[in-house]
Amino acid sequence: MHAATFFDGEGWRDGIIDRDGERMRLRAEPPARDLPRLAGVVIGGFTDHHVHLQLVDHTLLASSTLGRVVDLGADPAVIEPLSRPSALHDSGDLRHTIPDYADVRRADAGIPEFRRTDASHRVQVDFAGAFLTPVGGYPSDRDWAPTGSFREITDAETARAAVTAMADAGASCIKVASNATAGPVFDDDLFRTIVDAASARGLSVVAHAEGPGQAQRAARLGAARLAHAPFTERLADDEIARQAASVSWISTLAIHDADSDERATAVDNVRRFHAAGGMVLYGTDMGNGPTPVGLNPAELAALREANIAGDDLLRALAPLDPLDSAVLLLRLPGIDADPTLARPLTSADLKA
Repeated sequence: MHAATFFDGEGWRDGIIDRDGERMRLRAEPPARDLPRLAGVVIGGFTDHHVHLQLVDHTLLASSTLGRVVDLGADPAVIEPLSRPSALHDSGDLRHTIPDYADVRRADAGIPEFRRTDASHRVQVDFAGAFLTPVGGYPSDRDWAPTGSFREITDAETARAAVTAMADAGASCIKVASNATAGPVFDDDLFRTIVDAASARGLSVVAHAEGPGQAQRAARLGAARLAHAPFTERLADDEIARQAASVSWISTLAIHDADSDERATAVDNVRRFHAAGGMVLYGTDMGNGPTPVGLNPAELAALREANIAGDDLLRALAPLDPLDSAVLLLRLPGIDADPTLARPLTSADLKA
């Protein structure tokens, strides 16, 4: 049993950590003065708010420090099985090992189900299902977009049907494509129809907004999140202020080339959005190029460049509550350490 400092999602607290059989347990109660103190701090698994698991080897997540991912564009028939507890199962012993997966194909549909056969930690998978896009809209013409990962919408009826299908599949949000640089976008009425249909199912809309005015338009029409920090244009300060009051931004800064205008614009927008009180969420667009299947140091560096550091960076990473999660991570050497220094907490740490 050790005294431990832990991050509860908002700030730092003191508690007690010990073993309960094969599990590590953290309790939010004042430790006795004579308890030895853990040489580091405890935090839950991090969240990547923008991934595409059909484009990566998702089994590598089990050896990462991510505790949750949000897939923003996949065939719901493929991604839904990965969201089940039986697919990414937590045995509770806190070991992060590369798992041995059995690829079991359902005879009725030929859909792969990945069943964990080792004791690695569970990564929670939330998903939007398919992109909703106009006929011929982004990403319908992209070679990387798997079959079923987008649904072309023609009118209000097909929009409502698509939202119902994603919600019935277990989606936690709805993804709308609004990329004016790569094809048609929804008119205002149809965009609002999707927002209203999603709201009726208790779901928010995440918009891929690209092209002049699209970020402002998506926010005005009711999107709750932007899938990418705006990079098409530098937003005016009054536009930043309005967005900070109504939407959150998923960062994805590292997808842009290091010296590109798009990256410079996105970092500048994020810096001012954060300063205005806007919520920035860590997200990498995992699968967009050779991105790590895990925490991305380049994304963290870009967030720091936008003046998001320390506790603000941890809030952007949205760590799971370590009081509820079996995944407890130790960051060394202290509360200002780089999140990439996180590692699994093991029983050996309680012997010191």
